[in-house]
Amino acid sequence: MADMRAFRGLRYTARAGDLANLVAPPYDVVSPEMRERLAAEDLHNYVLLTLPEAQPDDRSRMIKYARSAARLEEWVREGVLAPDAKPSLYRLTQTFTVPNSTAQAVRTAVIALIKVEPYSQGSVLPHEQTFPKHKEDRLRLLEATRSHLESILGLYEDEGAQVHQMVRSAPATRIGEVRTEFDGTMNVLDAIEDEASVQALLAAMSARRVWIADGHHRYETALNFRGMFPASAAPVAEDFMMMAMTSMDDPGLVLLPTHRILKQLGMSADAMRSALADAFAIEDVPNAEIPARLTGPGVFGVALPGGNGFLATVCDIGGLAQGMEGSDRLRRLDVSILHGPIFADRLGLTGHDFFGYTRVDQEALDAVESGAPAAFLMAPPSVEDMKVVALNGEVMPQKSTYYHPKLPSGVVAWRLKEF
Repeated sequence: MADMRAFRGLRYTARAGDLANLVAPPYDVVSPEMRERLAAEDLHNYVLLTLPEAQPDDRSRMIKYARSAARLEEWVREGVLAPDAKPSLYRLTQTFTVPNSTAQAVRTAVIALIKVEPYSQGSVLPHEQTFPKHKEDRLRLLEATRSHLESILGLYEDEGAQVHQMVRSAPATRIGEVRTEFDGTMNVLDAIEDEASVQALLAAMSARRVWIADGHHRYETALNFRGMFPASAAPVAEDFMMMAMTSMDDPGLVLLPTHRILKQLGMSADAMRSALADAFAIEDVPNAEIPARLTGPGVFGVALPGGNGFLATVCDIGGLAQGMEGSDRLRRLDVSILHGPIFADRLGLTGHDFFGYTRVDQEALDAVESGAPAAFLMAPPSVEDMKVVALNGEVMPQKSTYYHPKLPSGVVAWRLKEF
């Protein structure tokens, strides 16, 4: 049973200016070029906190984190940021166009504090692999600022969407809205302050397991941070972090595929076809037709330079999965087949340095006309896939899932001193 709480959120004030110039994408999707552009557009843009800059004369690589902490305190002193007067839950409603389509969707999350606990406790479950180098950076920032600057995204069980409806209908006060330029999403933030509503929502959500949808590195960073302090029988601020939680039955829950763009191949396109032909049915198709042909599990689109690629469809999923590690559900995932039987076994490609990622179909197709030797496209896994793999105590390969849209950074933060 998860321990969740309302909190006094730290937010931009009217003195900061237009929220559209202040919010930013999450730190891990901001390119160096985007960071510089956002920082130049407004002296209070949130990337200056989440992605502190190093200076040529810094005597230590740790100085940049102290710079972020000092900037945070300065903005609070100036009244650019201020904590809310009373603890609240925060409802974030995101209205957006589904990528690769014209469909409109609405996703609703409630932002609360959640107690960080080892995955073995079973209240919060992971589904993807993580890498230590990404966690080191976030730990240094958390140590310096003693603040959770960004929410991670979690999903909770909610058969019949009962809790989802409670969140949607809870009385609340509108405290912010912004259309994020980087993805076109309309984000509306409401504060749920009514004590009865807060307690009812916390009771309903706390009784459910939570799956980390996006933010494994930051969750594990919070766990490592907690481990730096003595154990305490009473709750302490270091026990908690912010999480935006969405129902698994939310009709606006959109899961995108994560395509792989190869940086190297080491064989010709014909040799690649031959290498796959023992276990896959090969059908030549124009690159432009590939996205529409990814009709289900076991179908991979391979875009190639020159405008024509092919589909590779698994002939015998059971037979192909037999030689792989893990549960049957994990072995049958497209991303597992891609990294095992396709990349490693047949193309001789291992590790994580030979490819890049994109969630946009057209970007994958364009990449092969701009120098990439090939791009592999596939359908996304399902929420049920994520749930079952996690319940089995397993994790998918990194970048297996991408929940759209991302949570904007800068709509609400939490300083541990407000606990």
